[in-house]
Amino acid sequence: MFSGSVAQLHRWPVKSLRGEQVGAAPFDDRGMVGDRAHALIDLRPKRQGKRLTVRQNQELLSWRSAYRGSPEESPTLYGPDGQAWSWRDPALPAALSDSLGLPVELRTEDGQQDRGPTVHVTIETSRLALENELGAGVELDRFRPNLHLRLDAPAFAEQEWGEGTTFTVGDVILEVVGDRAGPCVRCAVPSWDPAGRERWPKLQTWLIEQHGNKFGLIMRVTRPGVIRAGDAVWAQPQ
Repeated sequence: MFSGSVAQLHRWPVKSLRGEQVGAAPFDDRGMVGDRAHALIDLRPKRQGKRLTVRQNQELLSWRSAYRGSPEESPTLYGPDGQAWSWRDPALPAALSDSLGLPVELRTEDGQQDRGPTVHVTIETSRLALENELGAGVELDRFRPNLHLRLDAPAFAEQEWGEGTTFTVGDVILEVVGDRAGPCVRCAVPSWDPAGRERWPKLQTWLIEQHGNKFGLIMRVTRPGVIRAGDAVWAQPQ
């Protein structure tokens, strides 16, 4: 068993847009409440009806999303120029379409994480070790976690943690259980800097060659509750 604490919590209200760091958040069978509960839908003929992600358009990262109130409510979006837009503003789809250079519509639906209603967990010792290996800073936001933990486990140990691994985090229990849970196999998104300005192909190549293209863990909530920054963490790997 390993122990530690919650270093940071991050929520991403709109899939593939930049998100927000929070001090506390509720977790239930949806994952982190309000996380990726909204998405932009591609209206181009060849992708009609599919969710738009950074893999198709890195300009999404020039937009940020956050909740001004409860995560059960609609988010506010902030454009590249800093202008705030309500999710319910009828002019928002056109503004996004103009900014991204393609037609989009808005969709609200819980569980739009890539692997369903899950929680993405990263560990600071592994991030620091990755920086050391690459000889350069690696921003946490590249990996878009929900929970970032300080844990007394060896760097990259989580790459081997499988079904049945449990984390007790404050009042919440997270478990590696269900379809596509476990070590997180990465796509190309972390190779973009958090604002989508520049790509760093070596990061993805290094993860593939040295770490089986894994970084972080995908988990599910098996006991709901609220997690706060600084909460104690107990990890029981399997």
